[in-house]
Amino acid sequence: MRSIRAAQALASRSLLLSSRALHGDAASTAAAAAGGGRLGVQPSPPSQASSSSSSRAMPAGIAGAVSFSLTFATMAAAEAKERPPMDLLPQNVVLYQYQACPFCNKVRAFLDYHDIPYKVVEVNPLSKKEIKWSEYKKVPILTVDGEQLQRVRPDDKATNEEEEKWRRWVDEHLVHVLSPNIYRTTSEALESFDYISKHGNFSFTERFAVKYAGAAAMYMVSKKLKKKYNITDARASLYDAANTWMEALDGRDFLGGSKPNLADLAVFGVLRPIRYLTAGKDMVEHTQIGDWYQRMEDAIGEPSRIQE
Repeated sequence: MRSIRAAQALASRSLLLSSRALHGDAASTAAAAAGGGRLGVQPSPPSQASSSSSSRAMPAGIAGAVSFSLTFATMAAAEAKERPPMDLLPQNVVLYQYQACPFCNKVRAFLDYHDIPYKVVEVNPLSKKEIKWSEYKKVPILTVDGEQLQRVRPDDKATNEEEEKWRRWVDEHLVHVLSPNIYRTTSEALESFDYISKHGNFSFTERFAVKYAGAAAMYMVSKKLKKKYNITDARASLYDAANTWMEALDGRDFLGGSKPNLADLAVFGVLRPIRYLTAGKDMVEHTQIGDWYQRMEDAIGEPSRIQE
């Protein structure tokens, strides 16, 4: 609790993480298509939580999105990858995630950029047994020193109007153009679910079912998503979003100027799962976003994830 209180006392802004998860929804759809049945499970006593998490009792879940307020005031003038003082670092950060989830990637981008060590528990989207202890059944879930972080209101004084605008744009617009692109054709849907099945926490038989049943299901779902979000040309919508972001930079290396801010990390996070899929390659080839993306990769550097 000491590190949580210290972090919140010194936090100059909040990284809000939407509870929606592009590939999380995809995995749930795949589970249903593969005969996975009902995905929800009842909360278990904290002692039954995954062994990868803290041994301390964790409170039951939350009913909203995760919020991680660990942007320290001392970082205001710090260079990229400069770690905050050791006495302010949380000792045990655990991220419960799906590897391909864009919102989980937002969390990882934040942790990696600020060089905060963390452990990862890959959640099986069929059984969700790794998060049985939580009433909240979506990812990302973040625990710090055994305590599940709860949603908090953003500190309006901590981020400027431009940064807030583009963080909202990520959640309200950018994420909605991704699914119609990565599931645009049957081959792209299979490509996406090949990545999901290989990087997710699946058994051999689950991996096969998720890849093919999930790809077929999401190919059909993507058509409905295009209609829902008034998208006529999936690729054009993706290129437009990338160009809109580049216009927002207005010649700057990052929206934050000489170093990334939370909006930069948010855009990078949701784009990272698709970057090396066909849709992401097309986006880089047909827009100017590639240079910014490379600068973000360089700024974030090596992951601070603790390998177990």
